[in-house]
Amino acid sequence: MKKAVFLDRDGVINEVLTNRVKFVNKTKDFYFLPRVPEAIKKLNKYFDYIFVVTNQGGVGLGYMKESKLQKIHEHMMKELKKDGAIIHEVVYCPHKPKSGCDCRKPNSKLIVDLGEKYNIDLSKSYMVGDTDTDIIAGKRAGTKGVFLGERDPLADAIFPDLISAANWIIEDAQGVTYKSYKKG
Repeated sequence: MKKAVFLDRDGVINEVLTNRVKFVNKTKDFYFLPRVPEAIKKLNKYFDYIFVVTNQGGVGLGYMKESKLQKIHEHMMKELKKDGAIIHEVVYCPHKPKSGCDCRKPNSKLIVDLGEKYNIDLSKSYMVGDTDTDIIAGKRAGTKGVFLGERDPLADAIFPDLISAANWIIEDAQGVTYKSYKKG
């Protein structure tokens, strides 16, 4: 079976709710967070797949069309590829928040479906996110949870950014204890 890292998008890969951009509804509003391409490229060397798993309620709320969201994801993947970083697939929940669907995180359907499609051992995989819904979705699917931010009691590890999380994920996957991570 294969191993994967599942990444949330907004707040993990790209800026959101910053001085420069509130929400990403157009490709011109998409800005990578520092060292994200480097982190993904690093993860590509040790994992069979890197996926993006994201809630995009703006579609269901009418702030953007699904075709525009797909263009944003194509742009993201193309820009990452220029730096040698590969995202194998992007999946998203387009439904409104509180719609009750199975695919919106904290539900785990998107992760579980990717696991089945690509023959992934979810117990040897990781979900990286910046909200508790990301960590809960990963845990429900059977992955380890890595939180980017200050504190999350459900996370296996907490880091300020994707590059430091990537280092821990790689070492943890190899059975090495990485000393500088903090548990919330």
